[in-house]
Amino acid sequence: MVSRVARINTAASVVAVVSVSALLLAGRAGAQGAPALDSLVRGDPSGDVIVQRIYDEGMHHSRAASLAQVLMDSIGPRLTGSPANRVANDWLVRTYTAWGVPAHNEQYGTWRDWTRGPSEIQLIAPRRRILEATELPWSPSTPAAGDDGDVIALPPSAEVSDRAGYARWLTGVKGKFVMLSMPQPSCRPETNWSQWASPKTANAVRGVRDSVAGDWEKRIAVALGSRPAAELAPRFAAAGALGLLTNMWSEGWGVDKIMSGGPVGATTAIPIFDVSCEDYSLLARLVANGQHPRVHALADGHLAPRESPVFNTIARLDGSEHPDQYVMLSAHLDSWDAGSGATDNGTGTIVMLEAMRLLKQAYPHPKRTILVGHWSGEEQGEIGSTSFTNDHPEVLAGLQALFNQDNGTGNIDTVDTYGFLDAPAAFARWMARMPADMTAGITIDEPGYAKKEDSDSDAFTCHNAPAFFLTSADWGYTDYTWHTNRDTYDKISFDEVKRNATLIALLAYEASEDPAQLSRARRVPPADPSTGQPIPAFQCNRLRRSWSSAH
Repeated sequence: MVSRVARINTAASVVAVVSVSALLLAGRAGAQGAPALDSLVRGDPSGDVIVQRIYDEGMHHSRAASLAQVLMDSIGPRLTGSPANRVANDWLVRTYTAWGVPAHNEQYGTWRDWTRGPSEIQLIAPRRRILEATELPWSPSTPAAGDDGDVIALPPSAEVSDRAGYARWLTGVKGKFVMLSMPQPSCRPETNWSQWASPKTANAVRGVRDSVAGDWEKRIAVALGSRPAAELAPRFAAAGALGLLTNMWSEGWGVDKIMSGGPVGATTAIPIFDVSCEDYSLLARLVANGQHPRVHALADGHLAPRESPVFNTIARLDGSEHPDQYVMLSAHLDSWDAGSGATDNGTGTIVMLEAMRLLKQAYPHPKRTILVGHWSGEEQGEIGSTSFTNDHPEVLAGLQALFNQDNGTGNIDTVDTYGFLDAPAAFARWMARMPADMTAGITIDEPGYAKKEDSDSDAFTCHNAPAFFLTSADWGYTDYTWHTNRDTYDKISFDEVKRNATLIALLAYEASEDPAQLSRARRVPPADPSTGQPIPAFQCNRLRRSWSSAH
């Protein structure tokens, strides 16, 4: 999914963010047929026995930590199409079944399995050093004994200024490892420079970084010519390179974002490695100074030759009065695999799993049907959830509300309502019936507007079905855990996770009980202040049910 910073920067200039308390004090009436909001504000939330039960079980008897330990430590990261992804699907079904919650794995398509094995890169000249490097997902293996080769970098644009010059340079990559991304002049975070260096020094470091970035933009532009960025890696594979070296520094101490292909494209012909910021910069300096670095690389990733089934896990509590109306909990199960997929999105998975446990105990016969979707394929473009909405038009038609969570371990602090006109008042109405510590610090965007989140709520909102993204406080997510090699169990704050699970369970209860059905009416998108033009409505993702259709 997109980072929290990008989401906030996009939204801040076009959306009014209103605190829950402000909405409550406004005394605004609910949707047609619902009780007036001011009467709910005056009510004592503790007077609702079901609210009491959910709160007590969720806040005082949470199982989030033990569930997360199994998912993150024992099962581990859950790359789409990997054996671990299917193990996690089956574990969810067993866990729900043990609680008496009907659940099943629902196949939506097929994908190529990839299993990570050992990988390493050693610098063998001009000196010896074991480099910190990780093979990227869906890369092939090296020969069993590994490969030795010289390291070269994309040439400066001044050296190969035209297509013919670049074609001549390309003939020299055979048998070599090629560096395809910008080396950082310093792997010390900019915040650290700002804290400790003089303003003059900090500005100078920033200037050097900008200069290097500009130089590498030109190098990549020459390498691509008129081709799309996704073709860069396959072009080097075709030219006989042994492998490709990249770095996607996450701008924090010791953290890289490790994903398939990244900005250079992907290939299943030769291995691609992410090399840590420090070691990648070391190689770049050796190359730039004519010191001829040479490496030994070994990778043992296993890419299946054929596609295998991939699944979403769906659990449900059937509605007693309105079985064809739905409240849905949503979080993706898949992850990248350099860490454990803890905060993206193991925490979201555990929040929804624990919320369903609370609902089963305190509210086993809801008025509306309560569903939970644990999606696969989110990191490849919301493939699992997009398939679900195509396969289940009845859920889209009867959806009362979907609550999606997908950005880390922090406390939920914002409700994105995407321009659904009834939504801000509905959330205020529901939250008015909760204990105050559940809603403290939460803001609701009012009225919001339709926008793409790059998360599974998109698969519903693009059909004008009322789905909502519940944003968590950052907690270092953007720089330190989102898609990084440090996204592990120890980064989770379980005080926040248990609170989030309890909040989601309470929202599901209130949305199920609400006599009013949320409408599909939405705000006309406002003008983008940066362009003056109306913000265009985004389209639903193309339906892709297989590896072959996505590549």
